[in-house]
Amino acid sequence: MASLLEILRKSADFLAARGVEPARLNAELLAGHALGLGRMQLYLQFERELTEAELARMRPLLRRRGQREPLQYVTGWTEWCGLRLKTDRRALAPRPETEYLVELTRERLGDKAPSRILDLGTGTGCVALALAAAFPNAEVVAADASDGALALAAENAAALGLAERVRFAKSDWFSEGADWGRFDLIAANPPYLTERELAEAEPEVREFEPAAALVSGDGGCADLKKIIAGAGGFLTEGGLLALETGVAQHATLEAAAKAAGFSRVECREDLAGRPRFVFARR
Repeated sequence: MASLLEILRKSADFLAARGVEPARLNAELLAGHALGLGRMQLYLQFERELTEAELARMRPLLRRRGQREPLQYVTGWTEWCGLRLKTDRRALAPRPETEYLVELTRERLGDKAPSRILDLGTGTGCVALALAAAFPNAEVVAADASDGALALAAENAAALGLAERVRFAKSDWFSEGADWGRFDLIAANPPYLTERELAEAEPEVREFEPAAALVSGDGGCADLKKIIAGAGGFLTEGGLLALETGVAQHATLEAAAKAAGFSRVECREDLAGRPRFVFARR
């Protein structure tokens, strides 16, 4: 029988040959998932010999990752903003960039906690649930046009004990929001890629994640413009609109926000220095 360290090396070589990077980290995370061990526990058991039953649990996970299925889909969960979220092909896997959107949004709210929050295009529910956890007295509405995404988000809310404070609504942006009222904060991570950008994306994105949650018309700006145009009717006076965007869209979106009546518009970069977020005040 082979030791855990030998299996990790072989697994990393297998993944690297198929373009998965970082291969060793992916191998460790998949092994830990299959064996029910954290990474530190793995390091303490390198000499342990794996049984055939344990290897049998690892093989299908490695095969799926080797086919470039996202790691979060293979394991079925991800740690995001301190929350454990269920992840599958019904919605995009939550990104680190969107964690930063939540962080920047909280900074801009400062000591003034929002009483009502709207998350548009909620997907896994990651933004809505992170904000609900951060602001325990807030009422949260999480909207999405996808039944599958809403079901996944509701499962995450229930698992995190947040189902009573988060209301889920099927809506194409604001289309079904006649009874929603107004919000102190509207957050959205809508589709913002072009068809060309999707075609050039990594296989994990291109072949496995829902294209409807990724691609938008008008140079990737169509859905962002719809949200900007409609948000004013759903924000309280001084309310904040927080958007994740594509990296070449800020001039267009800043102009759209000013045309929609937003008096203060701020564009921010992500942690890699790419233009990524737009914040606007009504």
